Amino acid sequence: MPARPQRRRTISRLTIGAAVLAAAATVTATALPAGAETGHGARAGRTVDVQLLSFNDFHGNLEPPQGSSGTVEELQPDGSKKSVAAGGVEYLAQSLRTARKGHPYSVTAAAGDLVGASPLLSGLFHDEPTIEAMNKLGLDVTSVGNHEFDEGRAELTRLQKGGCHPKDGCYVKGRKFRGADFPYLTANVTDEKSGKPLLKPYTVWKHKGVKIGFIGLTLEGTPDVVSANGVKGLKFHDEVETINKYAKVLDRQGVKAIVALIHEGGLPASTSYNYNCDSPGPGDGISGPITDIAKHVTPKVDALVTGHTHQAYACTIPDPSGQPRTVTSAASYGKLYTDTTLTYDRRTQDIVRTRVKAPDAVNHVVNRTQPKAADMTSLIARWNKLAAPVANRPVGHISADIAGRGAEAPESPLGDVISDAQLEATKAADKGGAQLALMNPGGIRSDLAFKASGSEGDGVVTYGEAFTVQPFTNMMNVVDLTGAQLLTALQQQVSGPNAASPKILQVSKGLTYTLDMKKSGADRVVKDSVKLNGTALDPAKTYRVALNEFLAGGGDGFPVLKDAKNKYVGPSDLDAFTAYLTAHSSASDPLTPPKADRITVVK
Repeated sequence: MPARPQRRRTISRLTIGAAVLAAAATVTATALPAGAETGHGARAGRTVDVQLLSFNDFHGNLEPPQGSSGTVEELQPDGSKKSVAAGGVEYLAQSLRTARKGHPYSVTAAAGDLVGASPLLSGLFHDEPTIEAMNKLGLDVTSVGNHEFDEGRAELTRLQKGGCHPKDGCYVKGRKFRGADFPYLTANVTDEKSGKPLLKPYTVWKHKGVKIGFIGLTLEGTPDVVSANGVKGLKFHDEVETINKYAKVLDRQGVKAIVALIHEGGLPASTSYNYNCDSPGPGDGISGPITDIAKHVTPKVDALVTGHTHQAYACTIPDPSGQPRTVTSAASYGKLYTDTTLTYDRRTQDIVRTRVKAPDAVNHVVNRTQPKAADMTSLIARWNKLAAPVANRPVGHISADIAGRGAEAPESPLGDVISDAQLEATKAADKGGAQLALMNPGGIRSDLAFKASGSEGDGVVTYGEAFTVQPFTNMMNVVDLTGAQLLTALQQQVSGPNAASPKILQVSKGLTYTLDMKKSGADRVVKDSVKLNGTALDPAKTYRVALNEFLAGGGDGFPVLKDAKNKYVGPSDLDAFTAYLTAHSSASDPLTPPKADRITVVK
């Protein structure tokens, strides 16, 4: 691991190797220049500025994400917006290392979903490559996110503590996976039987007398967005109560400076990463779950690093005492990092928050015009060599980009392709007899890009690219649902837990309806507009519906789907997707992007 200039970290959970590095860094640290430890306008030596670098929702994107998934929107001085290519661990590592220069007090933290829903380069190896990369780039601490539970508690524990995969073994002969050098924090995740946190609830970063406590947790609703097997035997607790509980614990230990790393987020009024979300204009600011959480978290906590919504913001939200407090998120996929200045008072051992303002927390683009971090280039090449026989196999051809993750409308062209693929894989009488298919939008993790990602040629879709779109390998289920239950499912897209942030299901060809967003809640679905192959939905009739096992379990806020009957288990969603691409495209007749006109949206 390359040494970080004038930087030493001490996290309470250190492997022997990390401890040796920390000791080495201490020995080689040079004297600070006069005034280097002086905070803003304070008496020399009384305060010190601590640099907090943070990011979230990396999702194993070691290579730069393709298509719109690999860009950020930048607001220009004239009010226009510019798309900037960003992301990739070679550039993220370089950005963080550059940012640390000149900052003798620097700590790097993350807010969950470092892994899970990862591209093939990481996902094929159960995300060991991403943990290795995080070790190398100097991550000090992270909270868990919901995707850390995709493969269950045992796998999360393995990522923390190391050891070879129980089924797939070790990927490199003679080399045992060492696990994360940084602690994963699970403050609000406890074992149902013992009541104890799954992993550590908090940790304390120390450097030259400065102490900062980190409390890490995921959203309480994690069981609603993860398969049941992934969270079996675990209980997820209220975010505010958990943070406040451990803030008291840290305070009693004499740790007054506290940062919460929470995998829950908000929705800023603008999608531009450099939008000023403290702007007082009508409709400005930030909404979503994190706003209410931030307003109720104890003033003992000095900053909140957040995630989950994949949005970019650097806001101030008043704490319960009325003091401003930073709340930040760095979008996703390593496209941004946040640089926050925490002014630490040596006498009180706390963060000075009376002067918090927007410039104290700034999001920066991880641009691809900077040099690549050589050790990350080497890491990618090494794992790519192992993945190549699987990843580079062509599975289809497309005539242009097919937008999925980056689509702006509720219905995406790639959503149509995936739902059609799922219907085709299950419509035969001996394959489940499906009449329609439903696909959750969160399960579509990327676009399909026309431009070649490697040497395969433009328009060629490789297995690795298809895996990036559908990385969960969920098994397809075909179930009985009545017309009334189907209508309820469509209404649950825009009501209940999905009212504030609708989750619009992608639908197969033949299912059409109107979504009136001028109305509220379940009324947004125009009942008499729902038709299958031109015939109105019959509430009393039974329909055979294909959907992945996550949705079939009621995931993403669709509890009615758990009431389905007569389940048939088909192929995986990935196999259905690749088979469809192969069957419906060729070099001479590539697949064209669908019109995405099955759902009529009234705004």
